[in-house]
Amino acid sequence: MVEEKTLAAGPAGPAGTRARPASASNPGLSAALAASTLLAACGGGGGGNGGDAGGGPAAITGAGSLAPLANTQTAAGYAYTGAKSDAEAARFLLHAQGYATDSDLAAVRSLGYLPWLAQQFDAPRAPAGWDWMNSRSGQSGIGFDNMVWAQLMASPDGMRKRMALALSEIFVVSGTDIGSSWPHHMMSSYWDTLVAGVTGDFRGLLEAVTLNPAMGYYLNTKGNQKENSQGRQPDENFAREVMQLMTIGLVQLDSKGQPRQAPDGSRLETYTQDDVTNLARVFTGYDLNIAAGEENAGASNLWTARPMALFPARHSTLAANFLGASVPANTDGKTALRIALDTLAGHPNVGPFIGRQLIQRLVTSNPSPDYVGRVAAVFENNGAGVRGDMRSVFAAVLLDNEARGPQGLSSPDFGRLREPMLRLVQWARTFGAVSALGTWPVGNTTSPSGTSFLGQSPLRSPSVFNFFRPGYVPPSTAMAGKGMVAPEFQLVNETTVGAYLNFMQGCIQNGLGNKDVVAAYTAEKALVLDIPALVDRLNLLLCAGQLSGATTDIIRNALATPVLTTASSDASKANRLYSAVLLVMGCPEYLIQK
Repeated sequence: MVEEKTLAAGPAGPAGTRARPASASNPGLSAALAASTLLAACGGGGGGNGGDAGGGPAAITGAGSLAPLANTQTAAGYAYTGAKSDAEAARFLLHAQGYATDSDLAAVRSLGYLPWLAQQFDAPRAPAGWDWMNSRSGQSGIGFDNMVWAQLMASPDGMRKRMALALSEIFVVSGTDIGSSWPHHMMSSYWDTLVAGVTGDFRGLLEAVTLNPAMGYYLNTKGNQKENSQGRQPDENFAREVMQLMTIGLVQLDSKGQPRQAPDGSRLETYTQDDVTNLARVFTGYDLNIAAGEENAGASNLWTARPMALFPARHSTLAANFLGASVPANTDGKTALRIALDTLAGHPNVGPFIGRQLIQRLVTSNPSPDYVGRVAAVFENNGAGVRGDMRSVFAAVLLDNEARGPQGLSSPDFGRLREPMLRLVQWARTFGAVSALGTWPVGNTTSPSGTSFLGQSPLRSPSVFNFFRPGYVPPSTAMAGKGMVAPEFQLVNETTVGAYLNFMQGCIQNGLGNKDVVAAYTAEKALVLDIPALVDRLNLLLCAGQLSGATTDIIRNALATPVLTTASSDASKANRLYSAVLLVMGCPEYLIQK
């Protein structure tokens, strides 16, 4: 794969095309789509309730596995106090798991932030994705898309699944490009690897990712062989990407994630082509771990859940020198791999490089250097001398005062654009969506289809560089002028904006998968005749109460138009409800999460 050191332009729609609201037979939803145009012009600041996020590491009860983090001086920059309002609790939940329900709000208010996180980390794991996939092997049309949507939309450990999704955008494997007889089982196994990594350590996660068959297929470590006299050289794909994208990045960083500079002012690179060439030797000799009797792809798929095996005869025994480390000549493959992964995981860049990206995926696109530095410090030491404790790193990201404090609510530089797939998961979780057949046939929502599409789907990145680059800057914008990044905006153009509204219009009203996945809207239906109460509830659950007064006025007025006020019949009530949800999920103050 060609190393990319410049940012690609955002995706463009087909020439001359523009997604337009579909001509709907439902006049209420057509009115709602028209009102969304007004909302787009009303992008005022959020009106959410930000509370005092102060308070250092006082005695924390129920901290569980996060106790070391709570009891160390490095925790002084973290907000361990609980939410003082439902809006604060909702904001925390939307960062932590991407959705808020009544029961979640009550739990956070009762337990406090850190005990709630500890409880979620230590909760029993839901059935593994591989087991889910394997139990449905004989069912037509069931693939890893079904599995991952089921995991994201219905599994009881939703927080863990949200964090695994964040990891999937750093340790990228795309199911679109897995050439195998068992792609769905391999991707399900890879998903389980990421889920396990949420509560493991970074070094273990790195090894599990490296040896996973899906990664082997995706970045060519499966079947990668040593050099020979005919000129064959080890494939360098994984060696390059594991450094550039998964561990240390392109430039040397200080403890706060700021680029280090040479005396002439240039940035210092982290590795050279020689490092790539030498490191690639370590990743030779690995292939699928297929036991006797499993050679026929139709006989067994158990190998898809096993780490790849080392075949010593195919492994390079040349010396390998990279990043200041050395693997002597004739070192066995397992020892060589240990040295390489220890070197990568122990590099000083890893904490700030990975920490910043996790902040971007969960909280804000442009964290301050101090925020990155505090997360990196927890990566270095979780309070008990453990490096790379992922549960503590995730907790540090979520509990930092920069994440929890009220300042971000009024700052135009704080927040992130919600990814389309996260909006869909939030809709399903918030409104109690269920799959009638239990198969969650949401499908691959990546590809454009007419004027109605989501444009993103879990585990379906278009390249190893994810759906968007962490350093993407929308060209010719105020953000570019301020030196800010906006990663998710690489997915945005005039086609995708209209297509999202059209997609959600159909989804909110008719569900997904030929009406197999349908939302219940139980609590919302009870409020449909009380427009202010309905809007307030949607504002809390979907936006953590951050919609401005001007925005809520537009929505309430739209719902009070004649076509939506005749709510005597069940159909009319449903029409008002669907319109309310669409108006909230289409407005700028929802799309930008703070």
